[in-house]
Amino acid sequence: MLIVVIVLAVVIFGGSAIPKLARNLGSAKTEFEKGLKEAKASDAAKASEVTESKSEAEK
Repeated sequence: MLIVVIVLAVVIFGGSAIPKLARNLGSAKTEFEKGLKEAKASDAAKASEVTESKSEAEK
């Protein structure tokens, strides 16, 4: 099945466009993972703020 997909990609896009598409796909994956990492860090910071506020309110 993978071979069929590869052959179709070469036929549709041409042999010279495949490396560019792969590079763009890799860049998109990297940016997506970077965004996820930033979102997790932001969530952790917000959770920390909530915990601090809760402990201050209990005093």
